[in-house]
Amino acid sequence: MASILDEYEDSQNIRQSSQQHSRLAGANIGITHSGFVNVRLEEEKPIFNKQRIDFTPPEKINHLAVCNNHLCMSLGKDTLLRIDLAKPDQLNQTELGRKDDSKVHRLFLDPTGSHLLISLNTSECLYLNRNTQKVRSLSRWRGHLIESVGWNKLLGNETSTGPILVGTSQGIIFEAEISTSEGSLFNTNPDQYFRQVHSLEEDGKPAPVCCLEIERGLENKYFIIATTRKRLFQFVGKVAEGSEQQGFSSIFNQNQDLLPSFQEFPANMGYSEITFYTSKLRTSPKAFAWMMGNGVLYGQLDYVRPDSLLSDVQVWEYSPDIDLSLNKPISIVLTQFHFLLLLHDRVKAICTLNGQVVYEDVFPDKFGTLKRMIKDPAGGLVWIYTERAVFRYHIQREARDVWQMYMSMNKFDLAKEYCRDRPECMDMVLAKEAEHCFQNKRYLESAKCYALTQNYFEEIALKFIEAKQEEALKEFLLKKLNNLKQNERTQITLLVTWLTELYLNRLGQLESDGNSIIFQETREEFRQFMSSSKNKECLYNNRTTIYDLLASHGNVDDMVYFSVVMEDYERVISHYCQHDDYSAALDVLAKHCNPKLFYKFSPVLMQHIPKNVVDAWIQMGKILDPKKLIPALMNYSQMGSTQQISETIRYMEFCVYELNVTEEAIHNYLLSLYAKYRSDSLLLYLEQAGTHASEIHYDLKYALRLCAEHGYLRACVLVYRIMELYEEAVDLALQVDVDLAKTCADLPEDDEEMRKKLWLKIARHVVQEEKDVKKAMNCLSSCDLLKIEDILPFFPDFVTIDHFKEAICSSLEEYNQHIEELKQEMEEATESAKRIREDIQEMRNKYGVVDSQEKCAACDFPLLNRPFYLFLCGHMFHYDCLFQEVTPHLSAYRQNRLEELQKKLAATTQSSKSRHRPTPKDEGDTSSLGKGNAGTSREQIKSDIDDIIASECVYCGELMIKSIDKPFIDPQKFEEEKSSWL
Repeated sequence: MASILDEYEDSQNIRQSSQQHSRLAGANIGITHSGFVNVRLEEEKPIFNKQRIDFTPPEKINHLAVCNNHLCMSLGKDTLLRIDLAKPDQLNQTELGRKDDSKVHRLFLDPTGSHLLISLNTSECLYLNRNTQKVRSLSRWRGHLIESVGWNKLLGNETSTGPILVGTSQGIIFEAEISTSEGSLFNTNPDQYFRQVHSLEEDGKPAPVCCLEIERGLENKYFIIATTRKRLFQFVGKVAEGSEQQGFSSIFNQNQDLLPSFQEFPANMGYSEITFYTSKLRTSPKAFAWMMGNGVLYGQLDYVRPDSLLSDVQVWEYSPDIDLSLNKPISIVLTQFHFLLLLHDRVKAICTLNGQVVYEDVFPDKFGTLKRMIKDPAGGLVWIYTERAVFRYHIQREARDVWQMYMSMNKFDLAKEYCRDRPECMDMVLAKEAEHCFQNKRYLESAKCYALTQNYFEEIALKFIEAKQEEALKEFLLKKLNNLKQNERTQITLLVTWLTELYLNRLGQLESDGNSIIFQETREEFRQFMSSSKNKECLYNNRTTIYDLLASHGNVDDMVYFSVVMEDYERVISHYCQHDDYSAALDVLAKHCNPKLFYKFSPVLMQHIPKNVVDAWIQMGKILDPKKLIPALMNYSQMGSTQQISETIRYMEFCVYELNVTEEAIHNYLLSLYAKYRSDSLLLYLEQAGTHASEIHYDLKYALRLCAEHGYLRACVLVYRIMELYEEAVDLALQVDVDLAKTCADLPEDDEEMRKKLWLKIARHVVQEEKDVKKAMNCLSSCDLLKIEDILPFFPDFVTIDHFKEAICSSLEEYNQHIEELKQEMEEATESAKRIREDIQEMRNKYGVVDSQEKCAACDFPLLNRPFYLFLCGHMFHYDCLFQEVTPHLSAYRQNRLEELQKKLAATTQSSKSRHRPTPKDEGDTSSLGKGNAGTSREQIKSDIDDIIASECVYCGELMIKSIDKPFIDPQKFEEEKSSWL
């Protein structure tokens, strides 16, 4: 944006042109009203760049065709040269093998570059596939001079053309198909069929079919375009879904009853040529250009129209230097914005937007007469050839100057589309569009465009002020503000202040006019402006000025809104409290959830609307710290207001039960409120708070003193129990209820002595205070620690034994029953030991039969060739196989133990071998004795090894169960194993 405070120099450069048409290449651009000064573009390459191919043909070039980067040319009389442009050094030369005087009339190459049709002037047609060297004659085509071919872009592939259309010099259109499938390679005729589908006429006589084009639209609709020397025919029809392979006969049949749709021009130069432009590969063409006698007919292709494919049609008449009697145009090629016209000695490029000749390239005579121009639809290159040379045109940045043409046509959207990456050009287009809109009194659109330009800010602002267009001025300022950078603080401040003043003036005017709908819309827009994140910093830094502006207009509502936007909630809440609008103040608090403001204003609000305040606190939940709200709660609860006390208790209960607050102050305060105002909730709270000191969040001593002061004995007993002062709890419980004392006496479960002592207290109280013998006897049944002899001393001397008869008898029966139970247990233990001895004896005599064909369950080799183990489950293992299977599953300790036993066993084996050496006779007794001891030790070692590895079957025992969740690969060796697989 141009600075508001600084004065800019008005610099203007003269725009120079390096070609016939106005271009920006290599020129100084003067933007008379712009902030871009002395902008110079880098030198741009020409759009059409000609390059001669480094190729000298051995013979004269007759014809050339190129498609899909495959080039075919006819040389001399009988030679055909094919070049894959991806491998230009690999030439493929084929002889046509014609011995007569026939010459090549036309070459036709399909879109895939695979199928080449060679039309001869003797009314014959030859076919050559890209993958073969053999030229084949199409016998069914004989007798027709082929002038055009309409290829099937949908079904054509490397082996088959699919149904195609063929136009002859006699105006007949044939449908044909050529296939080089495996079965037909050995046939003399690769053409599948060749049948007539239509014929074209001019002035009642057959006319040669100059061009054919087949395009597919929506919903299986097909368009066929055929041209003669001065007529352009269109055939439109639908092909049933799935029947595309059957050809195009149905389309011509659908048009038989109607006259074919065509356009005719009076002039005739003996031939015509049509070309198409496709923006992307394998898509439908977007535009066409038809070179005929009157000039060039060009326009767009619209596949939505039901009857005609052509739209926005225009005719470019040949320029005076083109004399159809002397130098007729030879070929035409269409690009995105130009069509190239090939004359006998030059190429002309005409812009399709304005019909101006923008490029002309003259060829020297040394190369001979220009013969034809072709465009490769796949690569986009344009090829021109003479008898002795081949040229290629590269088209680069064709759209770079299109913006100027669209701008001059007042098509500004298209102009902007084509200069997005050129800011200096975009600025010119925007300035022209803004001026155009302003002159047509479309002020809002003009303001939006001016805001995007680099024009002087002051000039544009004054322009709208003089026109008395405040809305447009406001729109301009808004757009300029959005385009400013954050570091342009001065400009942002001035614009924000100016816009605020404009909004306030507009609101005041609308309010006085009584236009409520527009007033509300403008107010909403103003508030969105004030709440915009981009303007927030500026508004905050200059909030004093904005407050003064709002106050000067008496706009209290928007001032409050602005305070909220600036997060100046304290000002808003104070404003509402001063006007006794406490509900509105609370709404602001609840909406913006600022804890500090809650702590500050809650005392005032609690005094007037306690219920609403507590609701807001509850809604805030854990955001608020209840401890910081206690001063306000205690202050107003002590005034005696029932509602305030009730709401205070409600909030404290919410903190305790919902928020699970553990602050001791909160629990103590709630406890004091219960003790003073809700005694029925006190005991319930104490019971729910927990029964262990670690679970308690209130002060136990404070609670005990509070309950004692208010005479809540049951509550005191509960506190004593939590403090584990069981004697005090029982003593106090006996004053309330004996059953309560009994529950307290059972609490010290791990201290039987204490329990007995507490139960004795209860028994003494029952006997001495209540003097109830029967209840005292019940104490014996309630506590298993008390015996009749423990409570007898508490009874007075005059009590007779009859009172204890039942208790004594019951005690004796218990002793007798206990003795009987001990006897029964001894008998069962004896019987169990006897059965175990019998089972052991039986197991010693148990055996299993092993067949000679049995195999080891681990290695699958015969079992009897090595020492083995037989398990009760039926599995049999060699000793070494079982050892390998079990060892990985053993613990580290058992593995070490097994290794030690193996070493000992090896040592005993070595010593026994040494004893087998010949010894003197007198040493025989000694050796025999040593051998016996070694044998005993060796058998013990083997037994210990068996206990480790053969304690259970490895497949049926616990080892298999424990191995389920064990990884197949040791985690410590996983990386090593993983790398070995890579």
